[in-house]
Amino acid sequence: MIPTKEEFNKRLQKLKNGHKKLLSKKNKPVSNNYNGIYQKYKNPILTAAHAPLPWRFDLNYETNPFLMQRIGVNATFNSGAIYLDGRYLLMVRTEGWDRKSFFAVAESLNGIDNWHFWDRPVTMPETLNPDTNVYDIRLTHHDDGWIYGIFCSERKDPTAPIGDNSQAIASGGIARTKDLINWDRLPDFISHHGQQRNLVLHPEFVDGKYAFYTRPQDGFIEVGGGGGIGWALVDDISKAEAPDEKIIDKKIYHTIKELKNGQGPAPIKTEKGWLHLAHGVRGCAAGLRYVLFMFMTDLEDPSKVIARPGGHFMAAEGEERVGDVSNVVFTNGWIRNEKDEVFIYYASSDTRMHVATTTIEQLLDYCLNTPEDGFRSAASVQTINKMIDGNSGLY
Repeated sequence: MIPTKEEFNKRLQKLKNGHKKLLSKKNKPVSNNYNGIYQKYKNPILTAAHAPLPWRFDLNYETNPFLMQRIGVNATFNSGAIYLDGRYLLMVRTEGWDRKSFFAVAESLNGIDNWHFWDRPVTMPETLNPDTNVYDIRLTHHDDGWIYGIFCSERKDPTAPIGDNSQAIASGGIARTKDLINWDRLPDFISHHGQQRNLVLHPEFVDGKYAFYTRPQDGFIEVGGGGGIGWALVDDISKAEAPDEKIIDKKIYHTIKELKNGQGPAPIKTEKGWLHLAHGVRGCAAGLRYVLFMFMTDLEDPSKVIARPGGHFMAAEGEERVGDVSNVVFTNGWIRNEKDEVFIYYASSDTRMHVATTTIEQLLDYCLNTPEDGFRSAASVQTINKMIDGNSGLY
């Protein structure tokens, strides 16, 4: 039996009330995971359920009397981040039930809770060779005055055998804006060293050129001969081409970045150097494990690493470990505000967004004073014993 208009309106009001309650839910710090480095929060900040109702439901009784969800949202994750006019803004990878990702901007006044999406998703212009899928955007407010969005542009590999739908080609998409609404799409980044799924723009000119953090890889999934996080200089961003890429942070056997590693968001400039947040991937019996790690580079030469704290900075914990792609944390956005507070926006298991808070001072202390990886079990024990000796009489 078709619902009556009155029944339809009751269901709609219930939907609206539930959505409003979700968006206004307060977030509280987690009290049982103290590490002195950052503070996690109890609730995810964005989930598929946060997507606006008009994106998902036809709200017209005449055309949708059962109030069915016509367009599904599967996940909200891997968001770029930027701080504008006192507002915390995330440009979220939003994935539909159809597996297509698109970008949507969500806003919060405190960066922790009460997030809401803007009325419409981002209309990202296409190139002459249209993308099949776009995702994992990094937002960089550059010296040249533009806000750049650097993202992965994915297309089917035209050389794949007929019937093989698994092979794809990834390149670095480049777009720029002043307001996150109107975008100017530039040609994709041209690499001479393989595919690019993890491209990030440095926020300042280096030697008068645009600087990129790259990750050259042999295939769409396999890094192969690609050695880690690369560095490339580009003369003209409107025709970005990098004939040369040097590796500044390499993948290393039996570490958190054994299979691959990639720059997360654009680095943060401090008086002691550039703070970098990145992801590392290793294989295990359950599949690929993604964690976050940090390093620092020289203030004058951002391609020169000056600090490498050992081990992971953050890993999936508890419910974060469960989702579409389990045991994954990933970040491509963080925000530093005028108080030198840092908001780290990370996704768990390709499903939902979270926030962790810290400060510039804490991150500098972590990077500059955490022991490096010794790359051997015996070296790890030596490091622990040194700490124990230093703690003599203090415990």
